[in-house]
Amino acid sequence: MRRTLTILGLLAICAPQILGHGDDSHFSNRQDVQVKTTKVAGNVYMLQGRGGNVGALVGMDGILIVDDDYKALSAKLAAALKELGSDKPRFVFNTHWHGDHTEGNEFFGKDSIIVAHINVRKRLMDPPVVFGMKTPPYPSFALPIITYTESISLHINGEEVRAVHYPNGHTDGDTVVFFKNASVVHLGDDFFVGRFPFVDLDSGGSVQGMIYNVATLITQIPADAKVIPGHGPLATLDDLKAYHQALVETSNLIQAEMKKGKSLDEIKKAGLPDKYKEWGSGFIKTDMWIETVYRSYSKK
Repeated sequence: MRRTLTILGLLAICAPQILGHGDDSHFSNRQDVQVKTTKVAGNVYMLQGRGGNVGALVGMDGILIVDDDYKALSAKLAAALKELGSDKPRFVFNTHWHGDHTEGNEFFGKDSIIVAHINVRKRLMDPPVVFGMKTPPYPSFALPIITYTESISLHINGEEVRAVHYPNGHTDGDTVVFFKNASVVHLGDDFFVGRFPFVDLDSGGSVQGMIYNVATLITQIPADAKVIPGHGPLATLDDLKAYHQALVETSNLIQAEMKKGKSLDEIKKAGLPDKYKEWGSGFIKTDMWIETVYRSYSKK
């Protein structure tokens, strides 16, 4: 019963932020939502609306964007991109399948080439159930038409854009995008700055995989790189290291209680040390993070 109540409570809070595909009523009346544009480095910008952070590479060869927010924000995102050169991106990369990063495909897909990991295309064709909700398939023009299994590079605007698949972290289709010359990296939802992340266990994600992927990325990202997270402010490698440490320490604490035979409810009641209070103040609350770790490490 408690688990059922937890899920029902999360539906009202979380599902619109992750899903929303086919129903943008949660945002359609929010006239106050604006797209904020921040120059990151070189010709790379970060745009923040209502959903996941959008990366943009601009130049004479056209605009390339990484993720495209909710479709309710598409017109405002297009207007912000027009200020950078064009409201019609030449390329759109999807870092994973969730609607707060891909719904804009329906707006931009008629003019842009959408690129993503093969699992993203599969998920958008038949979206999994998340928080008890299933969204409809994306139309064909909103699907990635260029896919890859490991990595792909595009050379545009004097920049090498390298998209690399990191498996089974946030989902099973996660891509990290490296803007090599500008020393900028877009991590998608493998990185929530200063907050516990959402790990979509029903879409092939795992806490173990996320911890491993972030540890790997820490060794691959230059010390002076600018880091665009899936959610949160522009960050640094030190921020990513702090995030990794929090994931490791909290998951170890929860696993230790599991080894003692404690139930999920008992672990939730005990909670986590006060130092992690702020980490549970975002989209994923402390109880949900504990449940995610518990479920992830309970899987065989």
